[in-house]
Amino acid sequence: MRQLSFMAVALVVIYLLAAALALGQGGNPPASTKESGQTSGKGMTTVEQSGKSVAQQKAPARRYINLPNRAVQAPFSDGVLVGDTLYVAGRIGIDPKTGKPPEDLEQEIKILLDGIRSTLQESGMTMDDLVSVQVFCPDVSLYDKFNSAYRSYFGKEYPARAFVGSGPLLREAHFEMLGIAVKR
Repeated sequence: MRQLSFMAVALVVIYLLAAALALGQGGNPPASTKESGQTSGKGMTTVEQSGKSVAQQKAPARRYINLPNRAVQAPFSDGVLVGDTLYVAGRIGIDPKTGKPPEDLEQEIKILLDGIRSTLQESGMTMDDLVSVQVFCPDVSLYDKFNSAYRSYFGKEYPARAFVGSGPLLREAHFEMLGIAVKR
């Protein structure tokens, strides 16, 4: 019986390997591939392969955004711009003078959202360029209070968003927000 199980497993592995090879999974292009040297103007080079054109795209350049007035020197960037997409790091509303969230909850929210807006502005974007946002909050009863301030930072449309009940946040903050923006 044991020998039969081993054989069944071996046959499944052989079948999967044969299927992957038949589908052309992995491997490099054939040796007959040659570059024509023409570019499309968007970082792409045309490659001729057996009479067909295939585009090879270079990875977009990255720009690391770090705000000059950053109070804490942590091992991350405020944002990373890749092409037209900005990945905004998680941000909490910390008073730069005390290193703690302000006693006034509305002031904490304002500091948080102003920080997100500053990161976007540093990369040539606005809050309306945000396409996805995640907000973490240890006390989801603060949902309405957060939303009343949040609404004022946008035009007519809002990004997709998750408001997530979380455990405690750094420095006893009430909110942490991160997002992704795409330049219009």
